Amino acid sequence: MAVRHGLFTSESVSGGHSDKLCDRLSEAILDEFLKRDPNTPGACEAPSMVRRVLTEIGYRDSDQDISPAGADVDVRFNHQSRQTASAVDGGESLGAGDQGLMFGYSARETDALAPLSWTLANELIASATSVTQDADAPLRADGKSQVTVRYQEGRSLAVQSVVLSWQHSNRLSLKEVRGVLQQAMVDRVVPPSLRTEDLHCYLNPAGAWTIGGPNGDTGLAGRKISVDTYGGSCPHGEDPSEVDRSAAYVARSVAKNVVAAELAERCALQVAYAIGVAEPVSISVDLYGSGNTSEDAIERTIRQVFDLTPSGIIRDLNLLPIHAQMSSLGRFGRFRDPAVVRREATDRVDALRETLR
Repeated sequence: MAVRHGLFTSESVSGGHSDKLCDRLSEAILDEFLKRDPNTPGACEAPSMVRRVLTEIGYRDSDQDISPAGADVDVRFNHQSRQTASAVDGGESLGAGDQGLMFGYSARETDALAPLSWTLANELIASATSVTQDADAPLRADGKSQVTVRYQEGRSLAVQSVVLSWQHSNRLSLKEVRGVLQQAMVDRVVPPSLRTEDLHCYLNPAGAWTIGGPNGDTGLAGRKISVDTYGGSCPHGEDPSEVDRSAAYVARSVAKNVVAAELAERCALQVAYAIGVAEPVSISVDLYGSGNTSEDAIERTIRQVFDLTPSGIIRDLNLLPIHAQMSSLGRFGRFRDPAVVRREATDRVDALRETLR
């Protein structure tokens, strides 16, 4: 998603985040298979490998996260379908393991030719490693970062806001934790020359966070897909209070209403939040050059017409427990009845048009 004027946000999470733990364990198991046989037909010493991975990530005890030594490890494997395997294994010509849509992206914003917000978000996570590994370290294994960059004429100018939420030792006060996050992460990664004059730092905005990892939240492999795909700069194909789900739904609702109101032929929307803060820290709109009004005007109108707080989203979209039935055929589009799946309704068309007048 290309932003010409305004704000754009990317996030990253630590290896101790519950979702990333699932990713890490899945990849570690794969590595164990590959070490034994490049063609990976099987065999994996999972229990000892899982405990090793937990220790490497920085987990320590069951009181605040998970105990590598004491955790129960239940090992279950199954064979790939022989029909699928025979289609994939073509000898010298290896077939794709599945169908799917993949994207590549590059931008001349950093030396790594990657988006600035995504690069900084990952660097913030990396900078925390030195203060999470020791047994008496102030920060624990689980953490998240988020960086919002201001753009003008398609160029990244400076960092508008930084969000850091990090699990910490129960010995530290909230003030002390915020001081560590500021000094060990923000000040190391975001130089003064790269900050706006009104830089906002949201450091553990929800307050104290001593219980993390699997002890604090359920993890899911592949959930943090935006973290691994350029921080949302390039499109890719929990309960409702978790904006991972609800904000994705309202983003579809907003974009669909913008197009239905004939304000643009195409519309992409990004909404970013800080944990514990109701209002989004940024809204970014991309009309792909197809709009009949400015993207800045659309962004202002969206804030007036839509309630983008988690409670507002839950109320307006009527997020009932209907998720299981949407596990196939997509969560959006023609297979969804707007009367039931409210994010597919175009009931804000008139409000968008009137507000823009």
